[in-house]
Amino acid sequence: MSSKEAPLTRFLGNTAHYAARHLPGASDVSTMLTTLGFTSLDDLTNAAVPSGIALNRELDLPEGIGEAQALAELREVMSQNRSVRTYLGLGYVPSSMPPVIQRNVLENPGYYTQYTPYQAEIAQGRLEALLNFQTLICSLTGMPLANASLLDEATAAAEATAMCRALTGTPDGPILVDTSCHPQTIAVVQTRARAIGTKVIVLDVTENDIEQYKPCCLLLQVPSTTGAVTDPRVLIERAHAVGTRVVIAADLLSLTVVTPPAELGADVAIGSTQRFGLPLGFGGPHAAYLAATEEMKRLIPGRIVGASRDSSGKRAYRLALQTREQHIRRERATSNICTAQVLPALLASFYAVYHGPRGLKTIMERCARGTQWLAAGLHRLGYSVEATRVLDTLCIAVPEPEKQRILSSATANGLELRSDLRGQLCLTIGETSTEEDLEDLLRAFAPNASIPFALSELSNAARFVDLGSMKRTSEFLTEKVFNSFHTEHEMLRYMRKLESRDLSLTTSMIPLGSCTMKLNATSAMFPLSWPEVAAPHPFTASENVPGYRKMIGDLERWLAEVSGFKAVSLQPNAGAQGEYAGLLVIGAWHASRGHDLRRTCLIPTSAHGTNPASAALAGLKVVAVACDSKGNVDLDDLKAKAAANADTLSCLMVTYPSTHGVFEESIRAICDIVHQSGGQVYLDGANMNAQVGLCRPGDYGADVCHINLHKTFAIPHGGGGPGMGPIAVAKHLVPFLPTHVFSPERPLSVGSVAATAYGSASVLTVSWMYMRMMGGQGLKLASQQAILNANYMAKRLEGHYPVLYRGARGLCAHEFIIDARSFKKSAGIEVDDIAKRLMDYGFHAPTMSFPVPGTLMIEPTESESLRELDRFCDAMIAIRDEIRQIEDGHWPTSDNPLKNAPHTSEAVTREQWSHPYSRQVAAFPSPDTRDCKFWPAVGRIDNAAGDRSLICTCS
Repeated sequence: MSSKEAPLTRFLGNTAHYAARHLPGASDVSTMLTTLGFTSLDDLTNAAVPSGIALNRELDLPEGIGEAQALAELREVMSQNRSVRTYLGLGYVPSSMPPVIQRNVLENPGYYTQYTPYQAEIAQGRLEALLNFQTLICSLTGMPLANASLLDEATAAAEATAMCRALTGTPDGPILVDTSCHPQTIAVVQTRARAIGTKVIVLDVTENDIEQYKPCCLLLQVPSTTGAVTDPRVLIERAHAVGTRVVIAADLLSLTVVTPPAELGADVAIGSTQRFGLPLGFGGPHAAYLAATEEMKRLIPGRIVGASRDSSGKRAYRLALQTREQHIRRERATSNICTAQVLPALLASFYAVYHGPRGLKTIMERCARGTQWLAAGLHRLGYSVEATRVLDTLCIAVPEPEKQRILSSATANGLELRSDLRGQLCLTIGETSTEEDLEDLLRAFAPNASIPFALSELSNAARFVDLGSMKRTSEFLTEKVFNSFHTEHEMLRYMRKLESRDLSLTTSMIPLGSCTMKLNATSAMFPLSWPEVAAPHPFTASENVPGYRKMIGDLERWLAEVSGFKAVSLQPNAGAQGEYAGLLVIGAWHASRGHDLRRTCLIPTSAHGTNPASAALAGLKVVAVACDSKGNVDLDDLKAKAAANADTLSCLMVTYPSTHGVFEESIRAICDIVHQSGGQVYLDGANMNAQVGLCRPGDYGADVCHINLHKTFAIPHGGGGPGMGPIAVAKHLVPFLPTHVFSPERPLSVGSVAATAYGSASVLTVSWMYMRMMGGQGLKLASQQAILNANYMAKRLEGHYPVLYRGARGLCAHEFIIDARSFKKSAGIEVDDIAKRLMDYGFHAPTMSFPVPGTLMIEPTESESLRELDRFCDAMIAIRDEIRQIEDGHWPTSDNPLKNAPHTSEAVTREQWSHPYSRQVAAFPSPDTRDCKFWPAVGRIDNAAGDRSLICTCS
């Protein structure tokens, strides 16, 4: 290693510094550089990154620190948050996560480091838990189909209204939203509808309104945002009579006692599972749910888990192919959902399994009895309280001077109430509310905090409310799984069994191109369990969360610095939502300049499917731009398309480094062409982890980009979510960034794109910890290491598999693509066969057939050691040798280790073995598999069988 690398050696040799634990050691770096013919990391990245865009200064970020120091610093910051007992409600109610679930799922890397379950044979545990989630939703809502979670309740409502609009006989009709809905839900629906030119009308809906407006969709909430449980059957019947589809937003816990939406006649049911053990977390992450009728199954956004069978006929789970993410349909999609909320969905499903139907109903009834007790006490104090048909929420009419006294008294005693738009004081009782809490609430309302009667006089009032026609009479959660694991010992064993059926980063590297499965430091995950992080309500008063404001402010500044932009919005709570928000910002900027007709979006053909899907949701017309033989954007085609659409050009969506894993030399020219035609440049920041500290999108011409915090900045994938996709924008776009219904009004803002101001706010602490520990120098080293690791692996594999694309100097960026298409002709082997055989070697497959069919996109990330990189390369080389055995005729094309992969323990221990290769070759193909073997839970899954009969519950 050269002398100028001495600082690197000292940096990585300092074990007190987090980067020394996150990145491979200096000896690994030296070995890989020598293999590639470079003397330093700087020499390598100077060759890989075009000189015209290289950042020639250090990032203006704090110096990196150790894990203990960072934890202490964040704890000091977050301890500034004021501890309050919140009764704000609005869809967010304090809940209690059972410790057995907290320790063994939320805090367990065996669950939070899994990837999306596309390789179903090594994801059976998580898929079973998600099937439980879908069963939970279907059972409580009464609907036949449910997806495996969405981002938040407001987003689910927007998705549901889009589904209804697509099916209705009056697609040009408005969306009719009842005032019973939560304000944040209304705001997100309005943003979504505005983008595609659909009108939203908000009012106290009557039958006459439905007849007059003939809406494409009717959105109701039961119980209402003020707590009322009213029967909507008459409205639903009238809506159906005029061809309108109906969506009901339902509190999931309330459905243990309230008539389910399907029995009321609704077409779609949506809501949040936050009350199923998930902390408030200043807004999330929480798994939303969406359930619908059979008629809607091909329009349901996101993922649905289905049941099928494996090669031996054994029941097996997989993502239902006919209901895969809609973004596969590209610009024809009605949803761009990619990341969901899998980890929160698992937490909610385990909560339901642990408590069972009786336990869940008991929790809801306890909340309702406490509410009635409190209502009786307030009535005795002289307040007007309507509690005849309410479950857990009270709204109290109070004169203004009296209201301020009550609010002051509550605040002084650490109680948080809300004042609604109708001048009422409202409060919601939750699972964690105690008798002492209810007494303190009464004292806040009582003059001089003195209750003029004995509390024992209210004992008869603590009874369950008479719901009349809205009382649930149907059974729910009758399945065995919800009636079997109610002791901690049994629950622990069940969760451990499911964990053992999933491959995660605790087992091996997960080399997925475009997905960045990097180390999720344990220290960065600790804060999620801190009360000061987990407890705040998303709509709490600003003065209650100075710690959150400080942490969020830090993250906004740091992300702006690494991206080269003026400002950042942390509201989008997924990468594709960031795409959508960024396109809305561009559209609002054009509109502010009188250019409303700029509605054309140019997108390279190599782009991820969420790009055109997001463009469609933003109301844009997609025009494809060709790529050349080297995988780069075809400049001639871009010039022609930009010129042809000059009068209507809104933007170009481009990924950098490219989707083909290359730093395109012409990125500045690409931006210039678009700007010259009056458009803006949207940069997909999925590959930001190859740029941090090396180049910045804001410097080389982009106007806005989203940043996947669950990729570059270490928020774990959680098996398919949570994620965060904040957007960074140039100065001229700042006024148009998203705002929130409970934030100061900004007249030029695009509105709300998520239910809360900062999306899934609690997981922002993970990225804060990562950036604070790495510091500017560490973040740059991470990018350099990612490029080094990818190029080293490409070098090792190039003699065995063709590497499709390279940059101008023969280097890739942080990922590369190997070609497996020729094997179909030479040996009857397809890319799926290689993916399944990798399971026998103990690995998850790289990204398959994207962006080129029949290929594998490999991304090692910066945090994998040389030993692990070599282990994976050895497996790939061994598989290539196995393919040669087929090519040479030693194994038949129909019966070989690849075609029969993966091999389960059950398969290799059967008495009969008729294959032309040994059991040892099947199960133990490498030395490390003999040392530590991960067994796939099932054999290769028959997707076609599952497609013929969609089974998405465990009934």
